[in-house]
Amino acid sequence: MRHAAHHFAFAHSSREIPPFWKGQAPGARLRSLSMRPGARTPEELETLFEDAFVTRDRAALAQLFEDGAVLVGGGPVEARGGEQIAGFAATMWEGGHTYVADPQRVLQARDTALVVATQGINVVRRGSDGRWRYAISLLSLDHTTTKEEQ
Repeated sequence: MRHAAHHFAFAHSSREIPPFWKGQAPGARLRSLSMRPGARTPEELETLFEDAFVTRDRAALAQLFEDGAVLVGGGPVEARGGEQIAGFAATMWEGGHTYVADPQRVLQARDTALVVATQGINVVRRGSDGRWRYAISLLSLDHTTTKEEQ
């Protein structure tokens, strides 16, 4: 009986540790292979949102929101549309805030879902491409993690 030898090739990456992990100001952004526009489930969307925060990827974060989406966080501050939302996220990063995906409850009715999480309440919708995106996100900055807490 012959045993087939299996060889696996692993691609080595020349990526460096992101500067913000070393306490330095963020420079060039690293894009995660797992990041793609939208998600297959509302829960996956929460995870992709956390990923975008951890990697500080404004473009990936903006793609997680549908056109005309609104993000509200920390009082009367509102951001509408991907660009404004990405700008708001950058302000949060500068303040040392991040987001940890922790959906406590997901209520889904066809192509719309309400995601109740420790750090916010979100309305998400499934688009014609089958991917879920945020329509409304209400974040609680009181519950977002700061750099000191990590």
